[in-house]
Amino acid sequence: MRIAFVGKGGSGKTTSAAVFSRYLAELGRPVLAIDADINQHLGAALGDDGPPPRALGADLAWLKEHLRGTNPRIPSADVMIKTTPPGPGSRLLDLATDGELLQRYSAMAGGVRYLVTGEFDEADVGVSCYHSKTGAVELYLNHLVDGPGEYVVVDMTAGADAFASGLFTRFDLTVLVSEPTKRGIGVYRQYAEHAAGHGVALRVVGNKVADPDDVAYLREHAGDALLGWFGQSAWVRAAERGEPAPIAALEPANLAVLDTVLSALDDQRRDWAAYHRGTVEFHLRNAAAWANRAVGADLAAQVDPEFVPGPVAVRAASV
Repeated sequence: MRIAFVGKGGSGKTTSAAVFSRYLAELGRPVLAIDADINQHLGAALGDDGPPPRALGADLAWLKEHLRGTNPRIPSADVMIKTTPPGPGSRLLDLATDGELLQRYSAMAGGVRYLVTGEFDEADVGVSCYHSKTGAVELYLNHLVDGPGEYVVVDMTAGADAFASGLFTRFDLTVLVSEPTKRGIGVYRQYAEHAAGHGVALRVVGNKVADPDDVAYLREHAGDALLGWFGQSAWVRAAERGEPAPIAALEPANLAVLDTVLSALDDQRRDWAAYHRGTVEFHLRNAAAWANRAVGADLAAQVDPEFVPGPVAVRAASV
């Protein structure tokens, strides 16, 4: 099950993603957190004071070669783009046994295994957009076969910038973290408008809620999408000072919000065929818009019309 935390810059989405990841880990659930924000702060929010792990977005050649496996429709990693879908022979990943990839890229913090897309480096400035790095997360998720009881938590880039790729469709639940302000609700409305028609399950969690007027404002403008709200938290302030406590010590009202978010996530059901149709749709869009010219080939040929990822494909590959 996959969940993305989105919202305007400064809304608290990174903190929310980190706290929810730690909450899952302390429940004993398999969880992988991914930092896909241009401001790479998830590791620190999880409590990692050391250097970040190897970045997915800075090591695309290895990642593509690893994922293409023996797929005959992909003759080399050079013709893979961020939307290239899996097919027969592709390496389908899981959270339990893909030790090579996770060993190469991940680190542990706060009891949570996590990946990072990586920051801009000097060679990127003025040349590349950040989606050249978040494309690595899109590729990873398109080849991941996760199931109920397994969780991927992604801290997304701020605001509507998430819509520059198909990554926003790769989640079972998207939680927009909103302060009780016009700007916070404005980002929610913008996100909802862009996501309409793409099968995105979008919900709202309020943050920095101080009084009943804040709650009333969120209820008025988010309506049934509102799952709950976080109030002021001494637990979070201590964690941000580098003094994390067990999740069980979180204020009861704030802990109840995490319970509600988990329940909403577990209520989702993934249709693998519909999910893969979305993968193919964005791949064909990118192929026609820029990638065919860039690669010098018709990338529509990478799509196997009979293939659907998921547990059935994994079982077939193991036979």
